Amino acid sequence: MRTVFRPPAPTPLPTMPGLVQLLRTLHRNPLECWSKEFFEQPIVRIRLPFLEAVLVHDPVAIKHVLVDNAESYRKDPIQRRILAAGLGDGLLSVEGQQWELQRRTLAPLFARRTVSSFSDVMLRVADALCDRWRGLKAHGTVDVAQEFTLLTLNMLAVTIFSDGIGSDFNAFSAAMNDYFDALGRIGVLDLLGAPDYVPRPGRKRLRKALAYFEEVIDEIIAVRRRRLDRVNDTEAPNDLLTLLLRVPDPATGRPLSPKEVRANILTFLSAGHETTANALTWATFLLSQSPHWYERVRAEADVALDGDRNGLLEQLVLTRAVIEEALRLYPSIAALSRVPECTDAIGEINVHPGSLIVIAPYVLHRHRCLWNEPDLFDPARFLAPARTGIPRYAYLPFGAGPRTCIGSSFALQEATLVLAKLVQQFEMQLAPATKVWPVQKITLRPANGLPMRITPRSNA
Repeated sequence: MRTVFRPPAPTPLPTMPGLVQLLRTLHRNPLECWSKEFFEQPIVRIRLPFLEAVLVHDPVAIKHVLVDNAESYRKDPIQRRILAAGLGDGLLSVEGQQWELQRRTLAPLFARRTVSSFSDVMLRVADALCDRWRGLKAHGTVDVAQEFTLLTLNMLAVTIFSDGIGSDFNAFSAAMNDYFDALGRIGVLDLLGAPDYVPRPGRKRLRKALAYFEEVIDEIIAVRRRRLDRVNDTEAPNDLLTLLLRVPDPATGRPLSPKEVRANILTFLSAGHETTANALTWATFLLSQSPHWYERVRAEADVALDGDRNGLLEQLVLTRAVIEEALRLYPSIAALSRVPECTDAIGEINVHPGSLIVIAPYVLHRHRCLWNEPDLFDPARFLAPARTGIPRYAYLPFGAGPRTCIGSSFALQEATLVLAKLVQQFEMQLAPATKVWPVQKITLRPANGLPMRITPRSNA
């Protein structure tokens, strides 16, 4: 029997909170700041003491900001200040010509053919996790959020950085948690535009994590440089690190600087594994609460994984739909923000330089004007023929326009293959008395991890 599942999420506030409450909630969990009007109106203008903000959740207006007029809308100072703490010279945070150079240089690694070639190694990494889970005690309980963080980090180590990350995964994961906790807090000083030299809470933890990453990354670079010095171009590893160190911009011939290389390694090791781990975590939780979909995904995995694996990803239609629905309900990046460089009109609202333009995928994906019963878990939205009815720019798990996530196809392929393998092999049930609650800290993740009972499938 099919049951309807309403996943946990903050109830929209009746009205916009006052300034003091807003600041406190932003610091604790920005996801709890949204009021009803944002989920019901396509464009909302709000005035705060320190800025004017325009919340845009109309697909046509989103296309205007992120695609048609993208050059006139830059990342806002708050977003750049937060990201620049660790990723200042990386693809995620740079602007203008520096971004164009890096995007052109890195794009070949994420071409469809290259990503597809990683399928077998992705399945091997998933198999290694399955082998470890089979060794758990009967009805063993593990934090799958932490497990997926380690898995996706390992996935990057063997696909993107073929020499490995040169460090202990547990230590790296712990440092990454500190990094995101410190980086993801929006404070009063950031909102007021205080300069970077003004001390901020959590910066000590952030500096410690960055110092650790710098040591690890410098060792990764040193090992690879020694290897590249010994081989010719045809023998060099064909991965992200080789591209970063050796391949010049195809348009200008300019190589990336050492700072850009380091920042992009950190970008892909942090954002690249954190977002995919979160997608897998939420998808696993949602399936654990939806037996109907769990069985459908398992039946699909039995056929696809045990048969001809040519075109495997195209066979996992239901599994991918579950991942896409998890990303709708719990998008890894809950909000994007831009600042217009000149006066412009968004819909019927005039905006001026200095205004803050916010596009929140979390709100957009639950908007009452765009989705039927948006708060319910229903992967059928992403199956034919329903998915053809989703308005373009109403679903933005990876952004849109020139700055759409360069690794989106890699992340979707990885998450789909891993989820299919785990559902085929195991029963995964939420640990008793576990309360699951989404919290926004750069990415969107369960506040207290996701402890689950893992039991091998009886006939697996």
